[in-house]
Amino acid sequence: MKKKFILLSSLTVLLLSGCWDISEPQRMYYVHGVGIDYKDGQYEVYIQIINFATVAKSEVPNPQAVQSEVGRAKGKTMEEAFFKLYRSIDQKLFWGHLTYVLFSEEALKSENAISVIDSLLRYRETRYQIWVYCTQNPIDEVLLITPILNKTLTASKLSNPLNTEEQETFVEPVNLRNLVIGLNEPSHEIGIPYVTINKNWETTDAPASDTDLIGVGVLSKDGFKGFLKDKDARGMQWMTNKTKRGELTFNFDGDDNYLTVTAKKIKIDIKPVVKGDQVTFDIDVKLEATVNGFRTKASEKEIRKKIEKDVKKEIRETYKAALEKDIDIYRLSEHLYRKNVKDWKKLQKSGKVELTPDSIGKLDVQVRVNSGRKTFAETVNE
Repeated sequence: MKKKFILLSSLTVLLLSGCWDISEPQRMYYVHGVGIDYKDGQYEVYIQIINFATVAKSEVPNPQAVQSEVGRAKGKTMEEAFFKLYRSIDQKLFWGHLTYVLFSEEALKSENAISVIDSLLRYRETRYQIWVYCTQNPIDEVLLITPILNKTLTASKLSNPLNTEEQETFVEPVNLRNLVIGLNEPSHEIGIPYVTINKNWETTDAPASDTDLIGVGVLSKDGFKGFLKDKDARGMQWMTNKTKRGELTFNFDGDDNYLTVTAKKIKIDIKPVVKGDQVTFDIDVKLEATVNGFRTKASEKEIRKKIEKDVKKEIRETYKAALEKDIDIYRLSEHLYRKNVKDWKKLQKSGKVELTPDSIGKLDVQVRVNSGRKTFAETVNE
């Protein structure tokens, strides 16, 4: 009798499922993007839920299917706002596919901005590779934008900013890992890519919109320091080895013959020079420039000198604009920290070296000009 009982019990166990706590994929919603705003002393959070049925088998989703929906809620804390959103959702939310986080200007200005970032990192389903952005546009409008030609949201600029960096790297992408490193190491500041809505596109039916990265918003461990956008941000692309491709357009002595060159293979060397209680930074920039649409009689030497002059000008103008907001935009403090920590400890204040308009000492730009398919000599003589 005892043997029969054991055998029956064993057979019953085999009929039971071994995955009691597993959620079926089709019974979950997948968070793709999150927006965080701060208004009237309350957090306003946005969750973008993506429809994976539109991306499962093709990069071009079904035009009849809804690609995503955006929900919002308010709370005294970010977590309270998320819990309010949970009450209006039919299925379990899965955070493991969260791709990017978008902060409003007011959220970055909030004294709790750092703690919000910390909360995002502490949740077990989120990852360090989540992209981070900031904006002054309404967050819901940014989250509701679909890519050009109705491509899937997983191929959008915010989802993967690396898609177009081979064409132009105007702003270096930042993820949560970079953000934490930038805030923890001198000068304890980080430039978060600034997103705006671009309305330069249209379809046969109506105008269309897309996102555009045109600068950075700078966050420090002590708070938000402001934005550097458009012209004020141009020097950043010449001061990092991570720039894959940049653009420079200029003319000669007021002439109407404008010339655009493409810059690549950018190499930067920054050398701190300490004299007493003062430090300056000698900067060497090397790059290769390809001439596009050649429409001038200038020589290669003249073009090279003009490129060198304009690159120097943009580097200094961005430095000046940043310095007015107490921003170490080129992370010069970190270069001293890496190369001469003894002097850094002597000169630093609150983890940052005091910078002045004269802190950039020697600025040397070396350009190798590549004329591309066309030589500098005219192919047809008049």
